[in-house]
Amino acid sequence: MAVWEAVVSDSDQLLAFDVGGANIKAADGLGWTSSEPFELWRQPERLGAALARTAAMRRPRRIVATMTGEIADCFHSRAEGVAGIVAAIEAAAESLDPPASVGIYLVDGSIVSSAEAISRPLDAAASNWHAMARLAGRHAASDRALVIDVGSTTTDILPLFDRQVAAVACDDIGRMASGELVYTGVERTPVAATVRSLPFRGGSGRSLRPIASERYADSRDVWLLLGGLPENPASRETADGQPFTREASRIRLARMLLADPCDFSSADADSAARWCAGLQARQVARSIASVVRAIGWRPTSIVESGHGACLARMALERLGWNLPTVSLPDLIGPGPSRAAPAHALALIARGEIP
Repeated sequence: MAVWEAVVSDSDQLLAFDVGGANIKAADGLGWTSSEPFELWRQPERLGAALARTAAMRRPRRIVATMTGEIADCFHSRAEGVAGIVAAIEAAAESLDPPASVGIYLVDGSIVSSAEAISRPLDAAASNWHAMARLAGRHAASDRALVIDVGSTTTDILPLFDRQVAAVACDDIGRMASGELVYTGVERTPVAATVRSLPFRGGSGRSLRPIASERYADSRDVWLLLGGLPENPASRETADGQPFTREASRIRLARMLLADPCDFSSADADSAARWCAGLQARQVARSIASVVRAIGWRPTSIVESGHGACLARMALERLGWNLPTVSLPDLIGPGPSRAAPAHALALIARGEIP
C-alpha cells in the first residue's frame, strides 16, 4: 500500500470521495464531480466495486476520502463501518493500474493513511462536514459567519470564526445535541418525520387532518411542489418508486392523508407542502438559534451550501435575519456544490485550502 502524500500538485491526478449511506460523491478539485445513489445499508459488499467504477473513469494516482456511511445499519459499530469503508476504498485504489495511494480525512483536518484511520475510527467517522466548512470559510463574507449546508438527508449549521471552523462539537452525538447537525433535508426526510398532521380542503392550519405513520411521501415531494427542486421524470428515487414529477408528488402526499388522488387537488397538495416546509424550517431555525447560543456570538454573514438553500432561506426568514449571504452553488457551480465535501477535500489535498 502506497503512503499518502498530504499535498499534491495541480498536475497530479487526484480523486476525492465522500462516501455516504445513500450516495457516493466524488470530485477532482478542478471542476469535475460525480454523485451516484448507492444504498450502502442494502449492499455494503458492493461498495468497493461502485467506487472502482468511478475511479476507473478518472484513473487517479491518489485517492483521498471522507465518509458518513459508517453509521449505516449494515455495520455493528462506527469502528466496523470505518474499517469496511476504508477497505472498499483500498480495493478501488488497488484495482487501478498502477494502484493509487489512499488518504483518509480526519475531523481534525489531517489526511492520514488507511491504517491510521482504522486505528482512529471516531476521528475518521462523519468527517465530511469539516472539509466542507473549510471550503465555506474560504468564501465567507465576514470573520463571524454561519454555514448552513442543506442536503438531501441532513442540515449542517457550522460557525466560522476568523474564517476557521469553530464547531461546538465534533462527533454525531454532540453535533446533534448542539444543533449543528439536524436530521432533516430536502429529499430523503419522510413527511411523517416532520409533521403529524396536514391541512386538507382548507388551505391553512385550521383544517388539519392526522397523517399515516408510513413512508408514503418524502421531503423531495414537498420541495418539488414548492419549486425548490426541479422535476426529473427519469428519477425513481421516491417513496413509491414512481417518477419524480409534480403529479406523482401530489399523489404521494394524498396517501399521507389516506386520501384517494381524485379527492386531493393540486391546491390541496400545495397547501400540504407549504405546511410541511414551514415546520421543517421551524426545526432548522430552532437549531440555528441553539448553535448561536452555544457559541456566544451572533454571526454577521451567512454561507449557503448544498442544494437545499430553499429550506435554509425559509429558516432564516423565520428568525427575522437579513444578513449578507454568500451562495456556494453560485460561486463554485451546482456540481461542485452538490458534492461539496468531496470538492473541498480535493482542494485541501491539492493544498489550495489551508
